[in-house]
Amino acid sequence: MRFCMLVIENLFVNYNVIKALKNISCLVEQGEIVALIGANGAGKTTILNAVSGIVPALSGRITFQGNEITGVPPHLIVKHGISQVPEGRRVFANMTVLENLEMGAYSRSDSKLIKQDIEHVYERFPRLQERNRQLAKTLSGGEQQMLAMGRALMSRPKLLLLDEPSMGLAPMLVEQIFSIIQEINAGGTTIMLVEQNANMALSIAHRAYVLETGEVVLSGNARELAENSEVRKAYLGE
Repeated sequence: MRFCMLVIENLFVNYNVIKALKNISCLVEQGEIVALIGANGAGKTTILNAVSGIVPALSGRITFQGNEITGVPPHLIVKHGISQVPEGRRVFANMTVLENLEMGAYSRSDSKLIKQDIEHVYERFPRLQERNRQLAKTLSGGEQQMLAMGRALMSRPKLLLLDEPSMGLAPMLVEQIFSIIQEINAGGTTIMLVEQNANMALSIAHRAYVLETGEVVLSGNARELAENSEVRKAYLGE
């Protein structure tokens, strides 16, 4: 039986006078892929950033594995077992692939296991092993996305937050990245996914939330939402 790994209750977030999130409540059960879909500015990234501690909550409550993490600083959020792959990848451009991966393990001190985990990342992303001494800024967009995901996995997260992993990638690479997301999930990592490509997101997610202007307007089983006429018209290009 699954349990609720992440619970967000009545969350409000403001950016100065802009109300970015208005009374958001959602949850992620252990082992799930939960997708957040909606137009630009709907509040999807803000939810991930609030969970990560990057933006403060005006009010509301975020609980992870039974512990309240509202207001906890980002570096301690990582130690709780949450890691985020940010929109736009944000790799350390002037560091090598290997150095980026080592930075992902900054909160750990188990050097032997860190080396093992780097090898696991290379097994999952062979292209990174081929380029392990290259500066991150010399990688293609797809390779940088793989590196950002590999770096996030180096903290051994229980919950992985993915923000627009397909952005700017060729269709063939998008399929590859989504296949890897499914592999990561099958390996035991719970995932919260923000994705503009609603078709792809709903095809791999277990459940989904649809956001409009900072509010949840629909939620439920991902397959059922993919067949919902309103969702198809608004987000699936039909």
